[in-house]
Amino acid sequence: MSGASSGPGTMDTNASVVIGTILVSFCTFQLLFHFVSHWLSARVSPGFKSLSFEKKIEWNSRVVSTLHSLVVGGFSVYNYFYDEPTIRDPLWGDPSLVKVNIAIASGYLISDLLILVLYWRVIGDKYFVVHHCASLLAFYYILVEGKLAYVGNFRLLAELSSPFVNQRWFLEALRYPKFSRANVANGVLMTAVFFLVRIATIPPLYYFMLSVLGTEPYERLGRVVQVTWLGSCVMLDVLNVMWMVKISKGCLKVVSLLRREGKPRGSLQNGKLD
Repeated sequence: MSGASSGPGTMDTNASVVIGTILVSFCTFQLLFHFVSHWLSARVSPGFKSLSFEKKIEWNSRVVSTLHSLVVGGFSVYNYFYDEPTIRDPLWGDPSLVKVNIAIASGYLISDLLILVLYWRVIGDKYFVVHHCASLLAFYYILVEGKLAYVGNFRLLAELSSPFVNQRWFLEALRYPKFSRANVANGVLMTAVFFLVRIATIPPLYYFMLSVLGTEPYERLGRVVQVTWLGSCVMLDVLNVMWMVKISKGCLKVVSLLRREGKPRGSLQNGKLD
């Protein structure tokens, strides 16, 4: 069942909060990328100063990505367990709390798309553009129409894997040996967390879709939202499976080499994930 309707004043206030959160999120992540990350990284990691211009651009991009993932991922875990309105009614529950998190994520995605365009020759990636656009399209229906908030928050759990993916790149950029303890530990954690939050969540999501198919709340979503929901999820999950295959191959290769070699070889370096 849908929640109680809100008056025009409440709707205007909610819209102002959403727009304001997106703008603050966008400006914050731009500030982090262009100024804060460079300043902080140079002081925290001595190896940062020796990186090339191109490497520094990607480094700053991944620092911002990691911070975004920690904030949004942590918030999504809280909403998943404690946001009663969307738990009671996943399709039409009051999305006020979830909207804040999705507005933060939307501001980040818009910021990252701008950075990708500005530095396309360095960090441009068509798959990330598809990923960001599909996510923003899905978020539109939550932020503007208040639909599918629980599902949107469920998808944001995937952000919990990004810090490990980014850490792998940081270790590579700093020339950590492939078989160093930091690299091996992060690789195993990255593979496990990526699987748990991006692959293991696929069956429950599509089972839920099938369980609500044909119900009155589902029909009230409208055909456009129904198709967008399915289409964006399929698009994102195809990308997740592709990335999972890449990550798994890399992890299995390292594990098999470790079993054969028996000890680290410091001269070996990481290959890039993406």
